[in-house]
Amino acid sequence: MKSGFKRILVTAALPYANGLLHLGHLAGAYLPADIYVRYQRLKKRNILFLCGSDEHGVAITVTAEKEKTSPTTVIDRYHPANLRAFKDFGMSFDNYSRTSLSLHHATAQEFFKEFHRRGVLAEKQEQQLYCEKDKMFLADRYVEGTCPNCRYPQARGDQCENCGTWLNQVDLIDPKCKICGTTPVVRKTRHWYFPLGKYQKRLEEYIKQRSQRDGWKENVLRYCESWFKEGLEDRAVTRDLTWGVRVPVAGYEQKVIYVWFDAVLGYISSGKEWAEKSGDANAWREYWLQDDTKYVAFIGKDNVVFHCIVFPAMLMAWNDSGKEQYVLPENVPANEFLNFEGQKFSKSRGWGIDVSDFLRFFPADTLRYALALNLPESRDSDFYLKDFQARTNNELADILGNFVNRTFAFVDRHFGKKVPKFGGLSRIDKDMLALMKEAPSKVGDLMEHYKFREATHEVMNLARSANKYFNDSEPWKTVKTDAAQCSTTMRVCLEVIRSLAILFEPIIPSISRKMWEVLNQKGEVEQQGWDDASVPGLEESHTLGNGEILVSKVEDKQVEEVVRFLENPGVETSPAKDVKPVISMDEFKKIDLRVAKVISAERVLKSEKLLKLQVDIGNEKRQIVAGIAKQYSPESLVGKLVVVVTNLQYAKLMGQESQGMLLAASDNNDKLALVTILDELSSGSVVK
Repeated sequence: MKSGFKRILVTAALPYANGLLHLGHLAGAYLPADIYVRYQRLKKRNILFLCGSDEHGVAITVTAEKEKTSPTTVIDRYHPANLRAFKDFGMSFDNYSRTSLSLHHATAQEFFKEFHRRGVLAEKQEQQLYCEKDKMFLADRYVEGTCPNCRYPQARGDQCENCGTWLNQVDLIDPKCKICGTTPVVRKTRHWYFPLGKYQKRLEEYIKQRSQRDGWKENVLRYCESWFKEGLEDRAVTRDLTWGVRVPVAGYEQKVIYVWFDAVLGYISSGKEWAEKSGDANAWREYWLQDDTKYVAFIGKDNVVFHCIVFPAMLMAWNDSGKEQYVLPENVPANEFLNFEGQKFSKSRGWGIDVSDFLRFFPADTLRYALALNLPESRDSDFYLKDFQARTNNELADILGNFVNRTFAFVDRHFGKKVPKFGGLSRIDKDMLALMKEAPSKVGDLMEHYKFREATHEVMNLARSANKYFNDSEPWKTVKTDAAQCSTTMRVCLEVIRSLAILFEPIIPSISRKMWEVLNQKGEVEQQGWDDASVPGLEESHTLGNGEILVSKVEDKQVEEVVRFLENPGVETSPAKDVKPVISMDEFKKIDLRVAKVISAERVLKSEKLLKLQVDIGNEKRQIVAGIAKQYSPESLVGKLVVVVTNLQYAKLMGQESQGMLLAASDNNDKLALVTILDELSSGSVVK
């Protein structure tokens, strides 16, 4: 970190609380942010890591309307689910907030009222699309049409997902109401606008200055340049919606603050919530209101305009008041997109895999490592299951795991599990210790410049060198011919393991913790100093812990199981010989299994595997989408009594919502059969 900064503030983009996190989200913003934060903590720097759920906007209300429920029900389902997924993945947020909190509403309204009071905002009459059938103005995602810029046919009313252009909905070609599918008309309405164009010159200078000082990514600069070239325009900050932060101005009580304005302020309200939890309600000011704070905002490329242009402009507008001065982002290291098996992640097409689903099959650290080596830092990248398997087996297991395991096994057998002493150092010993000494500086420099892929490669290269050192030193020979040299060799190996435990902690924290525990060191590995990894730190004759397998290899059958899961969504399948972890009766009782009667069944268009079922579970009817079209014809299922998991989070498959999961069994030959009830039981009967 460059001199002049006393603390670091890190934010990661607020995910929408209308769906589950997938691997693309992790690679875009969250894993890079977590690696950076963990590294800075090891450097003993004063750092605060904030995030939270974005719970307003049309994405939430659209989901609620499709589910025939309320926005509150939607966010109360996905906020805890995503928070749990983040925790399981190993994210180390200091605070994970939500924008539905009254604290956030007050923060957003404070900014709005300040801008309104000072005349920053302008009231304008505008044209907006109105659905005569649904009798409502169509904000944001309530309308879809062809992008006038790139001709993408599914552009939203606020932004084109394909080219990133920020759109005015009335410019859409052939717009359609997303609720009823009819063509809307144009009507007049009144809204408050933020004069974004007024800040263009200041924004250009701000980005130029920050880029020269902290080295902004070329992809981010290109996005910003394209916006500046088009010319920034005034943007509406209110919307004709009922869900969101209410506009605190007379005559506008029935409108809400536009989500683009309120969401970015979620970082500030998250800081306020963290401060309240910490017992010092003003603690957030140290990070947000001090010019010696380095603020880094991690995002995906689809959020560049909001974090590089919109949010800084809002903060500039606030700071112009001469009151408390907010710090602007020092850097916005946006990543490109991660594809899955060669195709873009897509909720509507049901393509991809959620974080929670992936972690059912594999440990979090193996995913963290594979993603770290495949981060889309400068261009789109692809995640393939076979590549994930190869990274886990050939690198984590065969390089890192092999080095650690063979070292501990040798020390256990020949040195009684005690740290050997240093003897005289040969050239090969000095060379290995020199690599260890320079690794923290080399890797740290890459971390400081947001080059996490290269940093991960460098740490694994140290493990590669250590494996070669072990082989070249031939301790299995020197233990018989030169005891002093053998002792030195194993001491060097143990010191390198200590170094690797520290250097790998930002990337694979659980595996690093295992290494630290086997070394039987005091404290936690995350509490160590980064630069301590450059020098020997073990005590001679210190007793080591018990060795264990550091990383288990990924077997072909495990990959095949994931493939089966992806090919048969909506059906719980597992190999006949699969053994699951033991769970308690209380955990089992959380699963709500019910008898359901199939009322109707039909094939899902453009899918060879999916059937859409309507089932009666007693007190309500549900729609379930299941990948059983190759095993069952639709007509053969009508009237059958099946078993359904009713309390799973809803999913979307090929654009169809699935409100539960059928139980099925499969063997090792991929033969699949539904679990059915032969005796006549009433729909909704509990299965226990």
